Amino acid sequence: MNQDSVCSLVWFKRDLRWQDHQPLFDAAQRGTCVALYIYEPEILGADDADASHLEFINGCLGELQAQLRSLGGELITRTGFAHEVLAALHQELRFDRIYSHQETGNKLTYDRDRRVAAWARSNQIEWHQYRQQGVVRGLKDRDGWAALWNRDMSAAQTPSVERIQPGPQVESHGIQSPQVFGLAPSGKSHQPLPGERAAHDTLRSFLHQRGEDYQRAMSSPEAGATSCSRLSPYLAYGAISMRTVYQTYRERIEQLRDAKREGVPHLSQWIRSLSSFNKRLHWNGHFIQRLESDPSIEFHSLVRAFEGLRDQPSGEGFFEAWVEGRTGFPMVDACMRSLAATGWLNFRMRAMVVSFASYHLWLPWRQTGLYLARQFLDYEPGIHYNQLQMQSGVTGINAVRIYSPTKQAADQDPHGTFIRRWVPELETVPLRRLAQPHMLDMIEQSETSFRIGIDYPIPIVDHAEAVAQAKQRIFAVRRTTTAKEQAARVLERHGSRRRTPKRRRSR
Repeated sequence: MNQDSVCSLVWFKRDLRWQDHQPLFDAAQRGTCVALYIYEPEILGADDADASHLEFINGCLGELQAQLRSLGGELITRTGFAHEVLAALHQELRFDRIYSHQETGNKLTYDRDRRVAAWARSNQIEWHQYRQQGVVRGLKDRDGWAALWNRDMSAAQTPSVERIQPGPQVESHGIQSPQVFGLAPSGKSHQPLPGERAAHDTLRSFLHQRGEDYQRAMSSPEAGATSCSRLSPYLAYGAISMRTVYQTYRERIEQLRDAKREGVPHLSQWIRSLSSFNKRLHWNGHFIQRLESDPSIEFHSLVRAFEGLRDQPSGEGFFEAWVEGRTGFPMVDACMRSLAATGWLNFRMRAMVVSFASYHLWLPWRQTGLYLARQFLDYEPGIHYNQLQMQSGVTGINAVRIYSPTKQAADQDPHGTFIRRWVPELETVPLRRLAQPHMLDMIEQSETSFRIGIDYPIPIVDHAEAVAQAKQRIFAVRRTTTAKEQAARVLERHGSRRRTPKRRRSR
C-alpha cells in the first residue's frame, strides 16, 4: 500500500498535548492522519464527573486544535460511545490503524477500551497503544517496577511533529459545553489556565521560582498553594507528560548541585525541596500502577475483611455537614469550603478531610470519595482511590493515621489566615480559640459578639470519643487472622518494594 494512501486515526484521551506524544508522531510519520477526541456521555455523566473537569478539558482541546492546525492537521470531536463513534468514522475515513496512549482510569474507561479493542479486532483495525506515566500493563508483580519506571522516564522524549498530512475532511462536533451533558456549572474560582503552554509555564515557575520552600510549605494549605508544584491537573489530563516533568526536574537539580559545588550559597533548601518533589513523581506512577494491576480498588477495600465496616449509618446529617463545611471543626470546614471554591487542596489537608470523614464521622470511603472526585480538578483515579483507602485504614499495609483537626490548625495555619479566609463567621474569635471556638465561655462570646451554636456550629462529634471508637473498630478487624493474611497478599502484590534500612533497637 502506498504510504500516502493510508489513513491513521490518533485518538486523544487523557493526553491532551502535542509534545512528547508518541502516537501522534508515529501516525504523522506513517502518512495521512486525523486526530480525534470523543465526548463520551456515559463517562461525563458518571458520579465522579464534574463540569470543572470538562471546562479544563475544553481549554486543553482548544489549544491542541490550534497547534495541530499550525502543523497542517485538524482535531475533530465526536460525541457518543467510543466504539460506535469509531465505527461511524471508519465508514468515512477507512482508517486502518488507531494510535493512542493507554489509559488507567475508572471502570467506565476500562470497559470502554475493552469494547473498542473488540471492535478493532473484528474489523481488522490495528490499535497501537503506548505507555505513559511509567505504568506497565499486564505486570504480574511489582518486582523491578521501579527500574522500569526510571527507564521510561529517562528515555529520550518523542520528537515533536513538524508537519501533519491531513486526511479527508469530515464533520466535527466542535467544543461541547458541560450543559450538553447535564453538568451544572462548577462555580469554582481561581481555576488554573488549561493547556500545554500553561503546563510548561507552571513547571518552569515551580522549578525556578516557587519551589524553594516546597519541602517546608507543602503541608500548609495557605503557603502550599504557591509552593506546591500545581502540576497535578496538567498531569491528570496529559497536558504535559510525566517524562517531560521528570527530565526537566533532573536538569534543574543538576544545575543546582553544580552551582553548589562551585560555591554558590543558599541552595541547600532548593535541593532538598526538589528531592522531595522527585519522590512524589515516583509515587504518582506507583499508585496508578496499583489501579492498573487491580481495577477493583475503585470499588472494594484492598483488604476485603474491611468490606461493610462502615455500612451502618453514621450520625444523621454527617455527610451533608462535611460537604458543606459546617462540622464545627474550623480546619476541616475551611478545607471543604476552599476545595468547593477552587478545586484544589494540598495533600496534607486532603488526607485530613478524608481521615475526618472516615474516622470521626465513620462515613464510607466510596461515598466521600465520589464527592471529592467531583471537587478535585486534578482527579486521577489511580491516586484518588488508593489515597482514599489509605486514609480510611482499609489497605491493611499502611499505618492508621487519624488526624486531629485542632493540631493541624496549630501546625499548618498558626496565624489563622486560612481559617479566617474560608470561615469568615469566626472573624472575631481570638486566635487562641480559633481552632476550637466551642471552648469560648459565655463572657468571651459576649465580648466577641460570637455565639457558638448560632453563628457557627457546635462540633458534631467529640474528637476523643470518635477517635477512640474508630480505633477500636479498625483494629478489631486488623487483628483478625483473615485480615492479616489478606494484608500479606496485598503487600506482596502492591508493595512499593522500597528497601527500608534497619533501625537500631531503642531502649
